[in-house]
Amino acid sequence: GGFGGATGSRSSRRRQKPQRRGSDLRITVKLTLKEIMTGVDKTLKIPTWVKCDHCNGTGAKDGTAFVTCPTCHGSGTVSQVVQGIFGPQEAVGVCPQCEGDGKVISEPCSYCNGEGIQKKDELVSFHIPAGVTDGMTLTIRGKGNAPRRGGVNGDLLVVIQEIKDAELIRDGNDVIYNLMLDVPTAALGGAVEVPPITGRARLNIPAGTQPGKVLRLRGKGLPEYNRSTVGDELINVMVYIPESLTDKEKEAFENMRENPNMKPSESTKQRLFSKLKHIFE
Repeated sequence: GGFGGATGSRSSRRRQKPQRRGSDLRITVKLTLKEIMTGVDKTLKIPTWVKCDHCNGTGAKDGTAFVTCPTCHGSGTVSQVVQGIFGPQEAVGVCPQCEGDGKVISEPCSYCNGEGIQKKDELVSFHIPAGVTDGMTLTIRGKGNAPRRGGVNGDLLVVIQEIKDAELIRDGNDVIYNLMLDVPTAALGGAVEVPPITGRARLNIPAGTQPGKVLRLRGKGLPEYNRSTVGDELINVMVYIPESLTDKEKEAFENMRENPNMKPSESTKQRLFSKLKHIFE
């Protein structure tokens, strides 16, 4: 037959009822490079299923309107005889009517309709460590939804979304900045400002700096998640060639055109090509 009422003592074979667990919550948190660099504490208001205040999450009116389960007579378990390889055997399982509680609701809570949970905007605080990456999911234990009629909360799953920076490009733990120099600064050298992740930094450009040269600011990148490694900031040098010139500027460039120093020698070409060939590899 099917599951029937329990008879006799169950103390010797009573099984521990499975603990109910609430569902997980998933949210997306957008972070700037600065927040990823330092780590950040977040406090967010999240719609969450929490235990009902009026019945203390039990689903019963005032948390007390229960009667002994008529199926298992309070034991929380039921048995049935099954045919095993050694003949008929008794199998003990969780009572399907009371789900192992041993009692059932006689009058449901009117505020939650006997569910034991209610929807509420909860303030949830958590810490996001430094060095997280776009698409990474962090698990905050016990900050998810409450289960129906008691048990343990689910988890809060925090999905990281990196906000693209207006000036810096992330490459693993390094960040890249495209520095556009004017021709005089590239030729003569000089101090320029570049944007690190936090603050500003001044960088000395050597005279004769060529397009494609990469300068490195050590330790100005991002930390690696859960490690002490820190990346660098790479400055990718570009040189702006004027797209329109005044007559006076044209005359200046024409005068320079005839200057042998304006044209690279064969040895200079080979030296520069060997430095820049990694771009095409």
